[in-house]
Amino acid sequence: MIPFLNLHKINARFEKQFQEVFQIFLDSGYYILGTQLALFEKNFAAYCGVKHCIGVGNGLDALRLILEGYKILGVLSEKDEILVASNTYIATILAIKQAGMTPVLVEAEANTFNFNLEDLDQRISPKTKAIMPVHLYGQTAPMNALNEFANSHNLLLIEDAAQAHGAIFENGKKAGNLGDAAGFSFYPTKNLGALGDAGCVTTNDDALAQVVMKLRNYGSSSKYVNDELGINSRLDELQAALLNVKLSKLDEDNEVRRQIAKRYLSEIKNPKIKLPIWDGSKNHVFHLFVVQVEDRAGFISCITENNIGNLIHYPIPPHQQKALQEFSHLNFPITEKIHREVVSLPISPVMTNIEVTKVIEVINHY
Repeated sequence: MIPFLNLHKINARFEKQFQEVFQIFLDSGYYILGTQLALFEKNFAAYCGVKHCIGVGNGLDALRLILEGYKILGVLSEKDEILVASNTYIATILAIKQAGMTPVLVEAEANTFNFNLEDLDQRISPKTKAIMPVHLYGQTAPMNALNEFANSHNLLLIEDAAQAHGAIFENGKKAGNLGDAAGFSFYPTKNLGALGDAGCVTTNDDALAQVVMKLRNYGSSSKYVNDELGINSRLDELQAALLNVKLSKLDEDNEVRRQIAKRYLSEIKNPKIKLPIWDGSKNHVFHLFVVQVEDRAGFISCITENNIGNLIHYPIPPHQQKALQEFSHLNFPITEKIHREVVSLPISPVMTNIEVTKVIEVINHY
């Protein structure tokens, strides 16, 4: 069996270092907002090329706290409209709603699955105050066009970088440093994954960083002094320590993913399979390798019978989710087609060449 993702094998490579940092963590007697978190925040900020990294509980909270921070700073207000991709995981939209703002869904582009720029232009209104692009599957969004759009309409640009750790845009800047602020998830399956829930905010905005640091810890500026109505969303010491270990190998792991993607793209020759679009640059870290197949059920049945793991990211678009019934009247034909046809293939830094070859052979015989 070729698993879709073997997390045990991925993390087993770090077991000795994990044990060492766990002992340091245990001996410290300091388990929340301590030196391991401060070290990770410093390291990840430097990695992304930004001034600030603020560790939080998860990726959803990271996006929400950015919006809440901008509300406190008077830059955003409740009921403001945020332009967001219709083809995204629901967390992106939940963050906007939980911050009391209005998501405005934008149709996808058929080849990249990202923002359809023509539709984006149609969705803006006087209430629009920000745009939230998603670096979907690990590939940076069309940031030149989006930054130009944001600047011309005086909008904030907030990255959902939950799937794009280490992706490098054409200007040499990394995901997390391509807008006003970014939210990351370190969910265990991510390219940089913790061993539990974890996330962070990155930004070059000093005022926003200061507010988010308060908001993640009950709105507190110092112990028992609460300046804002905050929440409890702190990246704990142990997860920060483990992420510090794994960060040193992230670029190497991303390169392995790219090499597997290159093999898939060059060696899968089945006309029934639509392969992803990629220019071969480092703008993609292949958190997921997603293909499109019209007969998805038949394809999944075939590769499953041949012991190849797979998943669907994502089977139901946000506007068709029961939790978001206010969007149920909307039609996004491209997004809906994507969600009917996508299948994610195995890709990870611990896949062997033999496993990659097997995946390619099975798909070519489908």
